[in-house]
Formats: sequence, C-alpha cells, structure tokens
Amino acid sequence: MKTDSIFYRIFQQYPRSFFELLNLPLTEADQYQFTNLEVKQLAFRLDGLFFPSTDNPSQPFYLTEVQFQPDDDLYYRIFAELFLYLRQYQPPYPWRVVVIYPNRNTEREKSQHFSQILNSEAVTRIYLDELEGENGLGVGIIKLVVASESVAIESAQQLIEQAQQILPPAPLRRDIIDLIETIVVYKLPQASREEIARMLGLTDLKQTRFYQEAFTEGLQEGRLEGREEITRNIVLRLNNLGYASEAIAEILGLPVDEILPILEDSNEG
Repeated sequence: MKTDSIFYRIFQQYPRSFFELLNLPLTEADQYQFTNLEVKQLAFRLDGLFFPSTDNPSQPFYLTEVQFQPDDDLYYRIFAELFLYLRQYQPPYPWRVVVIYPNRNTEREKSQHFSQILNSEAVTRIYLDELEGENGLGVGIIKLVVASESVAIESAQQLIEQAQQILPPAPLRRDIIDLIETIVVYKLPQASREEIARMLGLTDLKQTRFYQEAFTEGLQEGRLEGREEITRNIVLRLNNLGYASEAIAEILGLPVDEILPILEDSNEG
C-alpha cells in the first residue's frame, strides 16, 4: 500500500478525520479545504495542505506529512518547503505542521537543528500506535491503515456500521464505505475483492461504488434501454472487477444461467 496516498485520500474524502486526530472540534473541517500546492522554486510540492476557506486571520493553515519509513532528511525537507512557501506566497494565516508516524521508532528527530521548533505549539507529531480510547469514524479509518491483518476485517465491519449510522446516504456514505473496502483490499492482497466484499457484508450491490458508476455511466451514455441492458452493463463491470459468475449472480439475485450468456457473448465479441 502506498501509505501517504491512502492517507491523503482519507483527508480528501473525510476531512473531519484530520481534525479528530488533533482533538479539535469537527466543525473546524467545514472551514478548510484540503489541497496540494507547488512551490515553484526547486519544484517543491506541498502534498497535504489544509487551507482555511474563510478570511479569519487567526485560523492557521496546516501542512501535513505522512511518514511511514525512516527518513533522515524529513525535517530538513518539511521546513525548507514551509519557509520557502511562506516567502513565496506570504499567506495571511499562521502556520502549523502535523507529522503522522506509525510509531516513534520511525521518527528521525534531528534535535541538534530542530528541537526548539519541534517542541513548539506550531508542530504536532502523531504516533498512531499510541492513539487510545474511543475514536470517531475518521480516526478509526486512519487506524485501520496500520491495523494488523488479524483485526482488519472486524475493524472494517465496525467502521462500515458506524458510517451507515452517522453519515447521510450517497454520495458521502458510499465513498467512505468504498474507502474502507479499498484499505482492506490493500491489507489482504491474498483475498479477492469478491471475498472481501462478502466478509464486510457488502454483497448489497446498491451500496457499492461500482453499482453507482455503472448506473450513472449508462444514463450518461444513453445506453439504458430497459432492465436487460442495465443488467448486462452491471454484470460486465463486476466481471471486469474480478467477480466470478456465481458471485455476480448472488449479488444481483439472479440465476447463474442468466449471467453466463452475458459473459459468453462478451468473450465472443
């Protein structure tokens, strides 16, 4: 799993997770936009940036870094990027840096150069293995990234149930459930997506992303010419995702005999 990418996807789709990590009011997330920004000189890119969406000069912007591998140069790079950004853009907000580690052993502190700044209120270092107590949905999803395989399915099931209880219906709920499923897929590469969906209780096709995409795509392209065409489109998309004919039949509530001709016609074409 490319860990930083999955974290930035979590922050993009559910920004409240970031503010849960910082123990800040979840309403803070409504006042920020998650983005990235290129610092032109030396081609630096700030990959994780929570920038205020209001004009309140007391609100800080957050530079976020996810680091799951030891890196002796990390703090040199972060603060070089930060201060070059400040010089170039001169934003009207105070700055904060948040670095997320799986554990303290991964960090390379470089205290001879950065001890004062690292111990200031402007820098927060989060060690995921030290998060304790009851957590909200966002922190739960983040902790799933570092959960062991033995507890991943159970944790994911609980998160999906939590998402169904507290999130409004599509698209947000569907996106978060898809995100949880994707994390589990990365964590259990030996299992097929079909098997994982069954373990997570996601055999109800209508709550999954690929059903919504298949239906929407059909509408946009004008290819919905009745129930048979809808079924054909969804069967082929599920088959492209690696689902066997028996699993597709189970998901759609149809006999396998109705699924096989669709797949055979596709193969012949």
